[in-house]
Amino acid sequence: MDINRAFAGLGGLFGAAGIAAYAVAAHSTSGHMATIAPILSIHAPTFLALALIARVSKAAYFGGLVLVVGLMFFIGDLASRDYLGDRLFAFAAPLGGSLLILGWLIVATTALRGLDFKSPG
Repeated sequence: MDINRAFAGLGGLFGAAGIAAYAVAAHSTSGHMATIAPILSIHAPTFLALALIARVSKAAYFGGLVLVVGLMFFIGDLASRDYLGDRLFAFAAPLGGSLLILGWLIVATTALRGLDFKSPG
């Protein structure tokens, strides 16, 4: 089976990081880890699915890339607040959240054959 190995690897990493964030949240008073954990856990199986469909759909591939950037900004900003005591940069979390919404909308277009960005042939 031909899969997108980068997305499959990210799915595994997001899953592992989600479980680690749940563990940290259970043993600390930080509210951010409790927010980070489910977000990573939700996106782990998403990237496993994208590993399959991104090979045949450019929309799914592009949506996955947007999701990765969104996660890095959103999760990165929340983690930075916990571990560095300051935000990643101004508006990093809102930018990341907006990119996550956009990424999910792009992935949703894969259900609409006419909006897929596949090259003809």
